[in-house]
Amino acid sequence: MFFSIPNGTLTVCRDAAGIAGNIFAFGLFISPIPTFKRIIRNQSTENFSGLPYIYALLNCLICTWYGTPLVSHDNVPVMTVNSIGAVFQITYIVTFIVYADKEKKMRMLGMLLTVFGLLAIIVAGSLQIADRATQWIFVGFLSCASLISMFASPLFIINLVIRTRSVEFMPFYLSLSTFLMSTSFLLYGIFNFDAFIYVPNGIGTILGILQLVLYFRYQKKSMEESSEPLMVSQA
Repeated sequence: MFFSIPNGTLTVCRDAAGIAGNIFAFGLFISPIPTFKRIIRNQSTENFSGLPYIYALLNCLICTWYGTPLVSHDNVPVMTVNSIGAVFQITYIVTFIVYADKEKKMRMLGMLLTVFGLLAIIVAGSLQIADRATQWIFVGFLSCASLISMFASPLFIINLVIRTRSVEFMPFYLSLSTFLMSTSFLLYGIFNFDAFIYVPNGIGTILGILQLVLYFRYQKKSMEESSEPLMVSQA
């Protein structure tokens, strides 16, 4: 029972899980770099989609707001990891826009402005809520929903892996980083008694395990076909 564990021990465990989550999240944030190396090298976004980065940016911004002292208590690791993630996602989106064709460029710009517009509405709306508990629940539900949608976004890749029996487009380190980060923040949320953190990260942990299982199952065939592993999304 967690209630029988001294508060000092819980705090140490929570902080350790938060630090580990930040470290593993960095691996997740840099995982698209091979994709963007290819985009820059070919000076084209080819069939890649910018949607995963738009979704990731929206999630990072909402979760950053949730982690601030203005909304929730003692959730600094959530704020730091998501603010760093937002910087990475903006960098990826800008790079994508630079090398995209005109149609994709305009669509991505429109979605980027929509993300910032939604964030402004969420921040302004939550600040109008006088009751701190109600404000916390309101922003918490939004951050939880955005996290679940982000963790669910690789489902189409999982479906692709099962159909093609190939992990060409599901890099191992991306799946591993997702699993490790989700597990760390699952523990962080449990130690901090925050359902808005441990519920979505519990789902992320399960999906991360599923990706790793599929990777090891279909790894041999992908190695035989030998193709550079990249994270792609088909819009």
